[in-house]
Amino acid sequence: MIGLRPMIDLGVHLLRLVAPLQPGEVLVEGWSFLGVSTELGLRLSFAAADAPQHPGLHVELAPAAAPGPFAVATARLHLSYRSPAARPVSSKIGLRVCEAVAQRVRANEGPVLDALARHAASEPSDGPRIREVTVERLLEPGGDPSAPFDTLSPYVGCLVGCRFCYAQSRLSPLRGLLGLPPIPWGSYVDVRVNAPRVLEQELVGRPPRPIKLCPIVADPYQAVERQHRLTRGCLDVLLAATPVPPVLVLTRMAALAEDLPRLARFPRAFVGVSLPTVDDEVRRHFEPRAASVAERLELLEQARALGVHAIAVVQPLLPGPHEALVAALAAHADSVSIDVLRGEEQAGPLFDDPRYAAARDDAWQLQRARALARDLRERGIAVWRGELPPELVDRGERGERDA
Repeated sequence: MIGLRPMIDLGVHLLRLVAPLQPGEVLVEGWSFLGVSTELGLRLSFAAADAPQHPGLHVELAPAAAPGPFAVATARLHLSYRSPAARPVSSKIGLRVCEAVAQRVRANEGPVLDALARHAASEPSDGPRIREVTVERLLEPGGDPSAPFDTLSPYVGCLVGCRFCYAQSRLSPLRGLLGLPPIPWGSYVDVRVNAPRVLEQELVGRPPRPIKLCPIVADPYQAVERQHRLTRGCLDVLLAATPVPPVLVLTRMAALAEDLPRLARFPRAFVGVSLPTVDDEVRRHFEPRAASVAERLELLEQARALGVHAIAVVQPLLPGPHEALVAALAAHADSVSIDVLRGEEQAGPLFDDPRYAAARDDAWQLQRARALARDLRERGIAVWRGELPPELVDRGERGERDA
């Protein structure tokens, strides 16, 4: 690992792409500009007139060379849109907002992208795969008006490297814009060494919304955490905040167990693991660098023993005995989130194995998901979809303590 370097603020460049539009201003009738996010790609968020403080529509930008569908094209970028599931908007509205953004992008993309290209040219082509970087912002808003929260990622890039993870297709185009080499997912990570200090500054005056640390852009307990302890540092900052916000930590790694005593000190804390199967042979095939099934279940058991809410996320569904999965989840989790495979990404060769080929089929995923949800509900286990467990949605925004 070499040199500490500031990470280029893509948010500044993203604002320049839509200049002179500024946060708070109206883009088109009924829709105002909320702000930008660069955590999982280049994203602009817009709010509807009836909910002016919350994102109702996102417009996402990617280099024209990036694969995938899009709604509107400029000379050098592709634009797409999506809305939070709780407040879907019509395709007519989505396209209208997307077109209005594209008009501004067309006027600015030349100088803005050329500036990024000059930065890229200054980056060493053989730079380190584990980079120490500094950032100016850390918390990223998420959710919708009914369940707002912030995400927190001390790292970007994930050495766990699950090949079906959709973050890779979001982060790879950004690496290209920054002149970083095209290397496989799971072989690089940016270590945000000033994350605890930035978090401390961002918490000042912030409402006590839930904060979610999860393995979307990076598992918070991947191997580099043992050296840098940034996740631990951020938890200490959160514990010192007034008020202490609710926190949700998701992982595929057993190392979280070392911080369970810290999490037990939070008024409201949730610990979750990804558990797509209870067959450890299947786990080794798809997630060879992650914790074993037994270690993940033990983590949930330890969390419960300390009074911490234990949850599980089943996504995607992978082969393995159904009844054993139901029993394990019912015995160790207070609630379970279930969702299906959202694209194979780089995991195609793993699904080519005849033992696991059925799991790539949409119908197989849906049937398994429905059966799992049904059987868990019959055992009294809450089943949910979305970003937050129901216990946190109900009271998380108010920051209440358990009764």
